[in-house]
Amino acid sequence: MRTGYFYSLIFAFLTSASIAAIAAPVAPAESPKAPLVMDTAAPSLSAKIDLNDADAATLQKELAGVGEAKAKAIVAYRETNGPFASVDELLEVKGIGKAILDRNRDKLEVN
Repeated sequence: MRTGYFYSLIFAFLTSASIAAIAAPVAPAESPKAPLVMDTAAPSLSAKIDLNDADAATLQKELAGVGEAKAKAIVAYRETNGPFASVDELLEVKGIGKAILDRNRDKLEVN
């Protein structure tokens, strides 16, 4: 008789604990917030780079495959030979080949 009473108490305790666990309010999980970071190295999609106005730092930053030496070579060519007449004239600059020009053609303009 004692064991029956004991098991009844255990059953009642476990039942009330499970009901309390189910009915307990659940704290909302915090949603991960995206960090507010701006990529300053990303080229601007709307503005084109004017070969006749851009400085070496801008050319280096905005053009793919153009490092410091090539950017300085572009500026030196412009200072020596005058303003660029077309984007294709960039091929005359030492170190600039067809692949680099094709990769950057849509970013460039000549005014």
